[in-house]
Amino acid sequence: MSAPLYGDVVADHARNPRNRGALESPDLSREGVNPLCGDQVRIELRIRGERIEEMRFEASACMVSIAAASILTGLLAGAPLGRARSLQDAELLAALQTELRPSRIGCALLPLQVVREALLKTRGHNTH
Repeated sequence: MSAPLYGDVVADHARNPRNRGALESPDLSREGVNPLCGDQVRIELRIRGERIEEMRFEASACMVSIAAASILTGLLAGAPLGRARSLQDAELLAALQTELRPSRIGCALLPLQVVREALLKTRGHNTH
């Protein structure tokens, strides 16, 4: 049996995504599209104080974007907003544990870009 194209971690998260689905009454939600490939990702967040209490995603996207969104929800659920704002592209890419062609890096980073855009709304605002 051959190895999955993007490695075991991406294959596992693409087949069995964690935290996929919608939140009831999210505090923040944001959608993003990768214009190069048409991937669409929606991120929903529940914020309590300065922490991400819960995070979910919906995606009509390739396996790389779905896996990245799944991994990202695991990295950021329960995290302080400052941690979410400061998460580096390289950290998410490393968590995928695979080498991506340059054309696929945008797919992997789309969920993180959507989170960053959603969190821009929280600067200077006390959500709860």
